[in-house]
Amino acid sequence: MSGVGSGAQGRPGDQTPGLFDVPEPPAAPALGAVKAAAVLPVARVLLETPVPHLDRPFDYLVSAELDDAARPGVRVRVPFGGRRLNGYLLERVDEPEPGVRPVPLAAVVSPEVVLDPDVLALARDVAERYAGTVADVLRAALPPRVAKVEKEEREAQEPFDPGLPEPGPWSLEDGGAAFLDALAAGESPRVVTSCPPDGGAGWATRLALAAQATLASGRGALLLVPDARDLERLCEVLDELLGAHNYARLSADDGPTPRYRAFLRAARGDVALVVGTRNAAFAPVRNLGLVSMWDDHDSSYLEPRAPYHHAREVLLLRAAQAGCAALFASAARSAEAQRLVLTGWAQELSVPRSTLRDVAPWVRAAADDFAAQRDPLLHAARVPRIAWEAAKRALESAPVLVQVARTGFLPALRCERCREAARCPKCGGPLALARSGGDPVCRWCGTYCRDFTCPHCHGKRLRAGTVGADRTAEELGRAFPGVAIVRATGADGVRSVGPTPALVISTPGAEPVAEGGYGAVLILDADAQLAPEGLRVGEDALHRWFAAASLAKGREAGGVVVLTGHASPQGRALVRWDPAGAAQRELGERSQAALPPAVRSAVLVGPAAAADRFASDIAAAAEGLRLVGPTPGEEPEEHRWILFFDHAHGPRVTSLLRRRKGLGSLRKDPVVHVRVDDPRAL
Repeated sequence: MSGVGSGAQGRPGDQTPGLFDVPEPPAAPALGAVKAAAVLPVARVLLETPVPHLDRPFDYLVSAELDDAARPGVRVRVPFGGRRLNGYLLERVDEPEPGVRPVPLAAVVSPEVVLDPDVLALARDVAERYAGTVADVLRAALPPRVAKVEKEEREAQEPFDPGLPEPGPWSLEDGGAAFLDALAAGESPRVVTSCPPDGGAGWATRLALAAQATLASGRGALLLVPDARDLERLCEVLDELLGAHNYARLSADDGPTPRYRAFLRAARGDVALVVGTRNAAFAPVRNLGLVSMWDDHDSSYLEPRAPYHHAREVLLLRAAQAGCAALFASAARSAEAQRLVLTGWAQELSVPRSTLRDVAPWVRAAADDFAAQRDPLLHAARVPRIAWEAAKRALESAPVLVQVARTGFLPALRCERCREAARCPKCGGPLALARSGGDPVCRWCGTYCRDFTCPHCHGKRLRAGTVGADRTAEELGRAFPGVAIVRATGADGVRSVGPTPALVISTPGAEPVAEGGYGAVLILDADAQLAPEGLRVGEDALHRWFAAASLAKGREAGGVVVLTGHASPQGRALVRWDPAGAAQRELGERSQAALPPAVRSAVLVGPAAAADRFASDIAAAAEGLRLVGPTPGEEPEEHRWILFFDHAHGPRVTSLLRRRKGLGSLRKDPVVHVRVDDPRAL
């Protein structure tokens, strides 16, 4: 067995006896005589285990043999419970905790210091905020070890002078140039901005210039993007502005070896700039001066594993910890980012309306009164007359982007007579049509349904429920003969198109950038994007529309955006090109209803009796808590509870949730999953 954890690494309140205090296990006996290190012979180790009640440091003895290698921050192996576990050496001290007889470390896995003290402090803050374990946070923060990378010869570091940046696209915003000057002067401004439309490249230039200004002040910078496509765009700008060897790129999509190599460059201090996707938020950047994020609303920033943290919140914690600058930029505006502005945590940089009218495209709604009078069949047409005319004019000199809601040909079918969704008679899954002239097939089990009979009205014929990208491409190809058709879904991997006329059919999030911008952008299926139920459906749809519309040319260059579907608040915000106003309205509605992000939330899911007991314990101990439930979970005999609480009570509630998880783990109660501030769980 291992030694007993000291508990000295916790917060001041952690040692106060309370309802959810986890009792200490008995001390372990020493396993024979080992020659201990002469100085600081006790190592405090955090185990790589998700078990909640083991989420604390344990004391181990450092032998004289491992004295030199056992440095704080290295990976180690230790005996624990009759087996060996991996862990991280946090610190070395003179004496173990009273009553503890530590056993020796088994091995130092690697001499590389991978756990920076600042990253450890950040991991503890993230675990506290999301009621998780530090080990789970570090699993996301630290990439897996690749031994051969550690043996590679380090590249010689040449002197690097980033220089002072020119304002570039920042000159459009009121205060944009002053923001860069403040970064270059070593100050720490915190900014939220909605980037004006520019054909799709300006946001990357903005982030790169902010990083350059920060580097010029002698500090480090961290830039986050949602996915590999955006990372490629940002890296192209950085390669030209700063050089490919002067930053590290951290992304799981690059593979284990390049990712670990880039991580070591940052950990060793070889580079002061790190760019990457979600988990790069924990990158060990020294003397951090700026954290920046593009499109914080994107769901890719949500960690799919416990503790289900969001990269935006990690950067907010990191900015507070380091006292550094922060930049949150996007084409639209999330309710969370707007809350940062309203609370005074960040200032807003915006483009004057007079300038915005010139650089933004002309946005037209197909459902407005003028369009309805000109097109009597508007209510029945998927591509209304106004969209056809806009596409026809734009195709004379430029490509046209068509955003559709779904991939496939006809991804959803309905009964032609009663309009009920067509379901598979075998498993109940939705029926779809993969190609023209094909047979309906179940999207769940793959069974072909050649002789469909509606169970509701006994009809035999099917009609389209939704139209996918493939069917749209076929229809537009017939309508515009001789025009090239480009499919750009997530599977196609099309990142950019040229300036020549073409119809680009894309799903949300996969839109390629057009050289010089699109002459027209058609947003189809707007009603379908707003149809699902959910707290963030309208906000999600508006972000997708702004992302697509920002790829169009400006009004002066003839750029136009056509939004189909019925009138909606989201559509009106797009027509006005007012992302901040839309976010303000969304946040106001959430505040009135006491829903996130105006308040915080936690979702408890587990076996009925265990979940009910867990919720009851938290409700009895926490103040300012609103408990909703129970409702049935996804599994049989499973209950789901939702907890709503004010931001002011957040630290207390999440601390109670952590303690209660640890107590349940120690008692070996059935597992109750806890998801704090996770929009997918609501």
